[in-house]
Amino acid sequence: MGSQEVSSTVDWQGKHVTVAGLGVSGIPAARALHERGALVTVVNDGDDERARAQAAELEALGITVRLGDGATLPPSTELVVTAPGWQPDKPLFLAAAEAGVPVWGDVELAWRLRGTGGREPAPWLAVTGTNGKTTTVRMLASILEAAGLRTAAVGNIGVSLLDAVLGETEYDVLAVELSSYQLHWAPSLRAHSAAVLNLAPDHLDWHGSMAAYAADKGRVYEGNTVACVYNAADPATEDLVREADVEEGCRAIGFTLGAPGPSQLGVVDGILVDRAFVANRQKQAQELAEVTDVNPPAPHNIANALAAAALARAFGVEPAAVRDGLRAFRPDAHRIEHVADIGEVAYVDDSKATNTHATEASLAAYDSIVWIAGGLAKGATFDELVTGAAKRLRGVVLIGADRALIREALTRHAPEVPVVDLDRTDTGAMSEAVARAAELARPGDTVLLAPACASMDMFTNYNKRGEAFADAVRARADESA
Repeated sequence: MGSQEVSSTVDWQGKHVTVAGLGVSGIPAARALHERGALVTVVNDGDDERARAQAAELEALGITVRLGDGATLPPSTELVVTAPGWQPDKPLFLAAAEAGVPVWGDVELAWRLRGTGGREPAPWLAVTGTNGKTTTVRMLASILEAAGLRTAAVGNIGVSLLDAVLGETEYDVLAVELSSYQLHWAPSLRAHSAAVLNLAPDHLDWHGSMAAYAADKGRVYEGNTVACVYNAADPATEDLVREADVEEGCRAIGFTLGAPGPSQLGVVDGILVDRAFVANRQKQAQELAEVTDVNPPAPHNIANALAAAALARAFGVEPAAVRDGLRAFRPDAHRIEHVADIGEVAYVDDSKATNTHATEASLAAYDSIVWIAGGLAKGATFDELVTGAAKRLRGVVLIGADRALIREALTRHAPEVPVVDLDRTDTGAMSEAVARAAELARPGDTVLLAPACASMDMFTNYNKRGEAFADAVRARADESA
């Protein structure tokens, strides 16, 4: 194979393939390639107890595993298949480039292997963006199911694409969440239709620049056949559509929280409407659903629903299925999740808001907020976020390692807002944070956990942080009952 492109019909028998990384993508990739006769070597940086147990399972199948050495390209390697998180500047990939060896991600491998075994490959409806990907993909899957289609929400959402394309279940269409990492390593992916929900600085340490990050996101539009869906409120997403090389006849479809123009979906008088997939885009608009059918009906979630609806309509789904799918959808935990009302104060868990862009959307959903924020800033700045939210803030409770950065932004841009600075990073700090937030709140307020930061300074992940918040709220609710 060498530097030549590997086709989906390649005879894998005896081909030397290196799989970079054990884990949710590496292990299925190694197994799939081994089953097709490839000579597979797995390399992994870590050499802990879990890695050794995974290695033993693969070695029992006849797969070679090298632990503690993910930097060296094994001799005779003809293809590298990498876990999406491995950075492009790793020595392994530099050596592959020098040797003319192609590098694929697990998404690329799944794309190349789909349809093997004689069955018709399911089209992909793909979603990427800085925030909202998982919610939009799950909304899309719910709409497709309501239309009677065999589908699944797969990709970066946690369900392996390899398992989806190689498993026993035959699908009519797949709702695919793709991260910028996955898109970077997927050069031949060609979706039926795709959406970029939004673009904001994120993972810049991995990509090297905002331009490189945006370019990888834009790969999702390459070769689209029916629709490239963009956010009319985020011109950078429309720019990516303009730059994409698509199939003839593929259309640019915008979504907006305002009244839609031709070839857009939008909102009119509390109704989600379609002026893109109708017979006369200049004069017609098709009602799809009511804003109240979206759960929760926060502005950014309505935008997610419009993007999902656009992709479903591009696939030919009828309006009634859009409505029924949105009504049936239930958001994942820790995404603007209403926990309880205590004394006419709502308590909302949006622990998934781990960056400023997501938190900006979360804060915009409520009129009067006691904001619980802080954690690991990951290089973020907070001036713009605080400036935009200042008028909505009743008070702020700060937790976590980098809370001083948010406090300083509040001092500069919202000096009148009361701030409680909790000088502790233990997991018990959340109970105190909820208690202090309750003291600041007034009837009609929302106590909102939207940290704008990662969680690992205090918690294993954002799920554990959200659970700690919800537990503290429920304990207060029991006390007040």
